[in-house]
Amino acid sequence: MSIPVLWYWFLAIPTLLLALESLRGEGRRRRYFESRLPTPEPGVCPPATVIVPVKGPDEGLRENLASLAALDYPDYELIVVARREEDLDRSAVPASARVLIADGRFEPPCGEKIENLLAAVGRARGKSEVFAFADSDGEVRAGWLRALVAALEEPRAGAATGYRWHVPARPNAASLFRSAWNGVIYGGMGDGDNRFAWGGAMAIRRETFYETDVPAYWRAAISDDYRLSRAVHAAGLRIVFAPGATVAARDRTDWPEFLGWIRRQLMITRANAPRLWWLGFLAHVLYCATMAASLAALPSPGAALVFAAQLTAGCIKGRNRLRLAALALPHLAAELRSQSATQVWASPVVTWIWLWSFAASAFGRTIVWRGRRYRL
Repeated sequence: MSIPVLWYWFLAIPTLLLALESLRGEGRRRRYFESRLPTPEPGVCPPATVIVPVKGPDEGLRENLASLAALDYPDYELIVVARREEDLDRSAVPASARVLIADGRFEPPCGEKIENLLAAVGRARGKSEVFAFADSDGEVRAGWLRALVAALEEPRAGAATGYRWHVPARPNAASLFRSAWNGVIYGGMGDGDNRFAWGGAMAIRRETFYETDVPAYWRAAISDDYRLSRAVHAAGLRIVFAPGATVAARDRTDWPEFLGWIRRQLMITRANAPRLWWLGFLAHVLYCATMAASLAALPSPGAALVFAAQLTAGCIKGRNRLRLAALALPHLAAELRSQSATQVWASPVVTWIWLWSFAASAFGRTIVWRGRRYRL
């Protein structure tokens, strides 16, 4: 066997094993979704405070805030918080919500979103036993808060999380590929302890919030969700995923914004979860290198088989992710079906976009987020 052939199989065999391992958990993940949808009723519904920071006119802001004001939950308050008055369109805020303007004077200084969250937590009503956090650019279903609270009842649950699925109301190519890129993360959420909580759909008991010292983890930090996740895991607790807390992101993007966004997301990951970043980077280098080597080796039967196996595994996973999203967002099932081209058939292209995003995020320590520049 020649040296090039040896090197090819040195790449191909681990890639095939990784693909098989990733497919092995697909059935278990679907069963997990089905067991928690529709949203299970929590044993109790403790009083809760839902906090949503706002910075400028997000697309669909009025509808997103309205969905948070119409939750099917017996006792909760909604706090809409902004750093400055000019950051908030008061006409988009539901009448039932409480508006808070944070002064942003925290020492040491931290990210603007964290400043807003700390200010809102400090002003939450005394009887609330659960803090839930949402983003202003997502639309939630009525059972969103119930799903998060039910997840907090799981054994050793420190925090509960949902995740977003991009369903652009006016889809274009960039928006659909963003949905497919983001869907890879969504497809990794499931049973057991999840690696991180997502700040756009995140809940924690008030007692746990202070026992794990989340405010200390947030000080001088940029990422609210990675830091809260670190606090929860440091205390030996789990992050439980709640499929019923899936958030529909309806906004539209373009290619420059999309590529800048994914670079920023992975730069934040590299700074806050370097092990997770390296694992993802190396996996995508291996996967894409094998794909390129297989194309170069065609029409070799072995290379053709490996290439076909990679494409098949990617399409299966893309199809499964789309089905999970349809389970969580049944009212958007028709729109989700229209994403098949990018979620399923274009999955190899999405893999290369992931590799680009890792490479682009490997350098630099400065990001611009919501108009402010931060050093990670």
